[in-house]
Amino acid sequence: MTKRWISIKAGVLATVMALLSGFGIAQNVTKGKRVGIIGLDTSHSIAFTKAMNSPTAGDSFLGYKVVAAYPQGSLDIQSSVDRIEGYTKEIQNYDVEIVASIEELLTKVDVVLLETNDGRRHLEQALPVLKAGKRLFIDKPMAASLSDAMAIFDAAEHYNVPVFSASSLRYIAKMDEVASGKAGKVLGAETFSPCKLEPTHPDFFWYGIHGVEPLFTAMGTGCKTVVRVSTADTDMAIGTWSDGRIGSFRGLRGGKAGYGGVVFGEKEIITLGSYNGYNPLLEEIVRFFESGVLPFPKEETLEILAFMEAADWSKKKGGIPVSMEDVMKKAEKESKKKIKL
Repeated sequence: MTKRWISIKAGVLATVMALLSGFGIAQNVTKGKRVGIIGLDTSHSIAFTKAMNSPTAGDSFLGYKVVAAYPQGSLDIQSSVDRIEGYTKEIQNYDVEIVASIEELLTKVDVVLLETNDGRRHLEQALPVLKAGKRLFIDKPMAASLSDAMAIFDAAEHYNVPVFSASSLRYIAKMDEVASGKAGKVLGAETFSPCKLEPTHPDFFWYGIHGVEPLFTAMGTGCKTVVRVSTADTDMAIGTWSDGRIGSFRGLRGGKAGYGGVVFGEKEIITLGSYNGYNPLLEEIVRFFESGVLPFPKEETLEILAFMEAADWSKKKGGIPVSMEDVMKKAEKESKKKIKL
């Protein structure tokens, strides 16, 4: 073989590698940084992969790359099931291997993004991940019931594996100003978001969570009662906190949709901005993968789910106040029956 031929082959290889890099191909992923995805029935799977595997990602995601995915998320929610084939093809553009089972996925990755759109499947899909000792992020909703979420956290504690869940709206624009104390003590908040309904999930669990999560991000825990008013186009859920503060969520199904809110503080009233994209959440996920430290207490996640479940109770009872403590106690009993550790 001549030197000239070797040179040509080397040049062709360099060109191919450059082209692959240009398409965001993840190469030579360091062990410990390999990310797996469960569920290709949501656009979040593609958005997260595109960001993390981009050649321009730099240090934003600390070298973490998506390397494998198990496609099967939802089984019977047609709007989600219909996405799987297309997203499975699309994610392979980023050099992601498609695997046949969660068990196979776990042999190829170090941490996991559970992206399945159907919250009813999250408990069953989370358990093998936790048992395998892989740090786990669960996309919204953490589960389709408060009791399932409690069971997931119990399993995480049993296997000593950290897990957290969040909506990307936790990082809505201007929320960082609230967190920094610019408004002083938060005295109340009002948030809003689209609130599409899905018959297989409690009303707010499917989409309203995007507005409930920033409400609790601003207010913190301590909600004691929830009252809900519901019409065809609008939901209003009002929570009263133990210290007398009031926080509310408005769910939108009619008219112009959007995300936002107002936080009322001792020093200032802050109007929350628009949706801030996926990257703030994704950067938080990567820090969690790296450190194993939850970005906020699990109690806050459970209270978010309890608020949404209490809102359903209130609707069914004609809009009367519902005790968060009652909702929590019932769910805790139910959670103990769901797993055997």
